[in-house]
Amino acid sequence: MKHETELKSYKGTLEQLSQELGDLTYDSLALFLDALSKKINMDGDADFQRNRVQLSKYLHQASKDLENASKEIDKAWKICEPYM
Repeated sequence: MKHETELKSYKGTLEQLSQELGDLTYDSLALFLDALSKKINMDGDADFQRNRVQLSKYLHQASKDLENASKEIDKAWKICEPYM
């Protein structure tokens, strides 16, 4: 698999993308972070199968951190949802 340095279908910078993602409602942002967590976890599994144990370890930890971020953003959503 080739990893890209930019998105083909997005013309903005990565900083602009982070701003746009950050402007999503928190429930949508939580879904995005959860999906990203799952993707990175699958990458970690694939690298483990290739005997890239150290890389796999860091990818799995990043996946867990993203999953936690998703859960925390979801808590923020539950607080602000009634006001949206």
